[in-house]
Amino acid sequence: MPDLVRIVKAVVAGALLSVLILFLYTRMQDIPRSIFPLYIILLVVLLGGSRFIYRWLKDYGQFRKGERVLIVGAGQAGEGIARDLLRNVEKKYHPVAFVDDNLVKGGKEIHGIRVIGKCKDIPTIVQRLGIDLIIIAMPSVNSATMRAIVELCEEAAVPFRTLPGINDLASGSVKIESLREVSLEDLLGRDPVSLDWQTINQSIENHSILVSGGGGSIGSELCRQIARLAPRKLVVIERNEFNLYSLRLELNQLFPDIDFIGHLADIADRVAIKRILQSHSFDMVFHAAAYKHVPMLENQLRVAAYNNIIGTLVMVEESVAASVKKFVLISTDKAVNPTNVMGASKRAAEILCQNYNAHANTQFITVRFGNVLGSAGSVVPLFRKQIEQGGPVTVTHPEITRFFMTIPEATQLILQATTLGKGGEIFVLDMGEPIKIRYLAEQMIILSGLIPDKDIEIKYTGLRPGEKLFEELFHENEHLINTSHQKIMRARARHLDWKRLIEVLAEMKSACDNYDEDKLRELLLELVPEYRLDSLSKKIHLVKTA
Repeated sequence: MPDLVRIVKAVVAGALLSVLILFLYTRMQDIPRSIFPLYIILLVVLLGGSRFIYRWLKDYGQFRKGERVLIVGAGQAGEGIARDLLRNVEKKYHPVAFVDDNLVKGGKEIHGIRVIGKCKDIPTIVQRLGIDLIIIAMPSVNSATMRAIVELCEEAAVPFRTLPGINDLASGSVKIESLREVSLEDLLGRDPVSLDWQTINQSIENHSILVSGGGGSIGSELCRQIARLAPRKLVVIERNEFNLYSLRLELNQLFPDIDFIGHLADIADRVAIKRILQSHSFDMVFHAAAYKHVPMLENQLRVAAYNNIIGTLVMVEESVAASVKKFVLISTDKAVNPTNVMGASKRAAEILCQNYNAHANTQFITVRFGNVLGSAGSVVPLFRKQIEQGGPVTVTHPEITRFFMTIPEATQLILQATTLGKGGEIFVLDMGEPIKIRYLAEQMIILSGLIPDKDIEIKYTGLRPGEKLFEELFHENEHLINTSHQKIMRARARHLDWKRLIEVLAEMKSACDNYDEDKLRELLLELVPEYRLDSLSKKIHLVKTA
């Protein structure tokens, strides 16, 4: 189009100049007036027509070779990928049609390619037009719609690709090179998170920050997000030597100017924690250190209580003694109506922080969320390993569901929640709709290019000790309240008698020192009355008592 406009401008300018010259020399005598529009038309046709025919044969010719492509989405991204496919010199792909659910776009042509149906028609269109590849050009679509489209593509039984998310296309250019496999994040992720980065930056920049459990999945991502905001000092407590080494190496490479200090220490080691907190003047502590493996902790109550409760108590008391301004506890949905040791221990840690807020100058904030995709010890790495080994993929129950969130999204919302908190709150992250683990397993197998229950078996093994069919994000008596951020809600904290809380915690420490798990269980039930022992846990407890 720009070339055609230039040709028309040049021809009109030439014609006007010719008229002027002829008028000056001949006063237009014996010159038919029709010659000038005919001259313009013929010149535009001759100059532009040859170029048009070449471009049509090059871009839209019916003899074009390459894989036949169906583009899902006739928006800006779909138009961009179609244009790039048509102009690509390698001619590997031949876009033949669009599908889009927008009724306004139905029947329209984009670069000569017609919108011939809706997304539900994908399987039929693929068969009718002999489609070799489907391109999903909908970078801003939500995960529920993406799952529906992927299911239709799977039904069509042809390969499919997608574009990066809308945040990754900020440059505005859409290229063939942008195409990639559909990932778990596309299917389980949610709409892009909108954050108040200015407020978050003010709370982190030029401040001293401590992260406990900084070598874990959530802790390490917290460190990355914090490091980007230029803190005055970032101190990490981690008991795993290799994880701390890896984190130090990564942060020193990505953020060479940051003052990073790593400490090998156990959060229940009061002497070490006191020395660390007294050696630095911290503005904020993120307490992410915790044992979290549900079945493993179910038979190791002392270990769970010592690390998740007594360790949190040590961090809380020493943070108060060191005049830390804000203490953020990273909690879990398993702390709500817990049926396992891990969840009950994390609920006890929540109660500890909520009640300490009224008896200290330090602001205590709790942030609670569900599973994160790809975290260490989670189901995603397990399924990936099982698929690589040829199966079977083990799912505990066909109806079991979990909430999922990506690690960067979870950590960014944690940072946002800290700016909203004034002390004593439990912030609950909006985890979206729960996902069936069976669906997760099926999609991971399909995304690996295999067929569930044909190439890879899905085996149901039964619920493990302490495992629930579904998780909850808040207790019925907590009454969620909206905050200024649409993905963060505030739950009303429940308070205990302060004197009895201190006594129970002291008795827990004594029971841990004496390895008295029966006493620990009794105290945990007192501290967390909603803790419901499942039948298997009760059985273990009765055997031990006997």
